[in-house]
Amino acid sequence: MIDRLNMTAIPTDANPFELFQDWLSLAEEKEPNDPNAMALATVDTHGVPSVRMVLLKGHGEDGFVFYTNLGSQKAQELTAHPHAALLFHWKSLRRQVRITGTVEPVTDAEADAYYASRARDSRIGAWASKQSQPLDGMFELEARVAKFAAKFAIGDIPRPDFWSGFRVKPQRIEFWHDRPYRLHERVVYIQSSGGQNGGGWEKERLYP
Repeated sequence: MIDRLNMTAIPTDANPFELFQDWLSLAEEKEPNDPNAMALATVDTHGVPSVRMVLLKGHGEDGFVFYTNLGSQKAQELTAHPHAALLFHWKSLRRQVRITGTVEPVTDAEADAYYASRARDSRIGAWASKQSQPLDGMFELEARVAKFAAKFAIGDIPRPDFWSGFRVKPQRIEFWHDRPYRLHERVVYIQSSGGQNGGGWEKERLYP
């Protein structure tokens, strides 16, 4: 059996999306918590960066998807400046993936489908939270949860119009693997000319 942890981590002829899926699948086996957690970096109107952890909820050659309240800081910043950076760090595997690219909203159909898949309490929580706005105390939040739980009772809970998702369309993907004596392995894929709807990926190794 191949030891997937100790073998050469980054193949020389890999498709970046297939390689990402392979690494994510291994993380799902080995990481103790949230293998789909990723740091999301955005900038405000003054170019000041902000970073926070979000959860990857879909991925493929069309991009990497997450969901949020559209009134949140990250959503407002992405709407104003549709570029972002992502970082996956799987500490137990000593691996990370860095992604930069443009950002676009997901379709209403995508957002509806994912929202419908969430636990009922999470759907109520989406209605109750005024994400990123000041909160006087936890009692205020709990009262809003109770309010919307009563409003929807046992009926359907529609997706709020202020809750949806974004897709980061990668232009650069870097795979990093820890190796002894800090001789880490780094391979970067950069989208070649032709744009995200054409052309392929150019690959090069980087010094650690």
